[in-house]
Amino acid sequence: MKPENRNAGRELAAQGHINRANLKQNQYTLSLLQEGLRTGRLLSREVFHIQNEWMNILQDLIRRYTRGESSSVAVETAEGLLTSIMYAVDAYMLRYADPEQAIAYLKTADVRQMYEGGIDAVRECFEDTKLLYKEVDRTKLDVAVEAYRLTIEESVPVFLRKYSIIFDAHHTMASIDYPLAIDDMRLQGVYYIRQYLEKLNMENRFCRLFSSQDLQHMLCNYGILCGFDYRIELFNLFELTLNNAVFSVLSGGDADQTRISAFQFERLERLFLQSDAARIESSIREGMDRLRRDLQINDPGLTEYMNRCGSGLIQRIVNAKHRNRLQPIIITEQEEKPKSILISFKEEDRMTDSRFRILVRQVMECPTTEAKVRLIRSSIHSLYDYIDLLNSDCLFGDEYDTLFQTLGEAELAILAKIVFYEELRSDTLDGSSAAIKKKTTGIEWQKHYIDYIQSVGQDRIALIDKLIRRIDYEETSLY
Repeated sequence: MKPENRNAGRELAAQGHINRANLKQNQYTLSLLQEGLRTGRLLSREVFHIQNEWMNILQDLIRRYTRGESSSVAVETAEGLLTSIMYAVDAYMLRYADPEQAIAYLKTADVRQMYEGGIDAVRECFEDTKLLYKEVDRTKLDVAVEAYRLTIEESVPVFLRKYSIIFDAHHTMASIDYPLAIDDMRLQGVYYIRQYLEKLNMENRFCRLFSSQDLQHMLCNYGILCGFDYRIELFNLFELTLNNAVFSVLSGGDADQTRISAFQFERLERLFLQSDAARIESSIREGMDRLRRDLQINDPGLTEYMNRCGSGLIQRIVNAKHRNRLQPIIITEQEEKPKSILISFKEEDRMTDSRFRILVRQVMECPTTEAKVRLIRSSIHSLYDYIDLLNSDCLFGDEYDTLFQTLGEAELAILAKIVFYEELRSDTLDGSSAAIKKKTTGIEWQKHYIDYIQSVGQDRIALIDKLIRRIDYEETSLY
């Protein structure tokens, strides 16, 4: 008997059940091959043939990548191209819901046809994603949450412009900062973006059942309750809205309301503190059911999404009950802070990118420190431009101090809110030099600011400290 036949007999004799736990989302076809070998459903020569065909496709792709100028590329580039090939192959193979059928197909598969079919599947997903983005952009919420706005208006469009189906199908190619209530980080490339937009679209549809005024009011209360600026923090708006809507119906309010009064909070506190885990779960599920009925939510996908979020809320309430801390899970009405000192920031005051680059070059070419400071003071009228300039490394050593000396207390307080943001959020900053000295940072201009602020004298530090808590730096112009 030939060796191959002996091996085949051993492999067939070792056949077992496919273990779905061994199949990987991001390496689906490779894990199918491994399971096929392990269970004896695939022979070694069959697997070798498939892998050899992938290498042939890679060679073709390298020539295409180099536009015929070379048959070789850097190792990292070749690995990236191979990963892109496997992404397309996985897209094709994932159409088989049953792994047994998928492995049966691999025994006689036309590998190049498999790859081309995968490219078509990825391209179809990309077209679906572009249509889905238009819907998300059309229905986006009018809320002052920076990560939400930038993700929709900038990050996703960057992905849609840069995505390469052939050479980089597995790359996301965008910085998606806004967190979903439930995300699937196992996915990559366009399949990840599509599922992200599908869920964001559901979240938007739900949140649009509530008035923009109520959502904004809830966000303000959330920021006060947590002691941070909600506009620049990372959190999920859908989750906050869903939770407070459930709390509203459980405390006698309406389903389309997110405002929770002190009286409603007391009712919820009594309910949860007097309930065991099973009763808490029952209450939340009842609240979810009423929410769906009253808001007339009939979408099965959104219903399932709400239920999954409800499971997380139940666990958070159970944990909070043991610590007797139900806030900030329940976002209640908060007393407004004393009115902030707010100088209106005008978008038109901000420089264009080209004008800003010219200014940086001019500053660096100035012959003296005094000339640099005069140019900066006369040219910049926006906080954003000012911070960008400080981060551009066009000042050196004592030049920072010279610039800071030209600033008033309000302007120094604005910079302090940026430098000491984490300390202000946790309420661990006071105006003493000792507290300021504890701050460490790797940003050059902030190091110089910390040194400078300690040199201005206690009276001025005390005045700056008062202004820090009254100035809203997020919408401020320096001059």
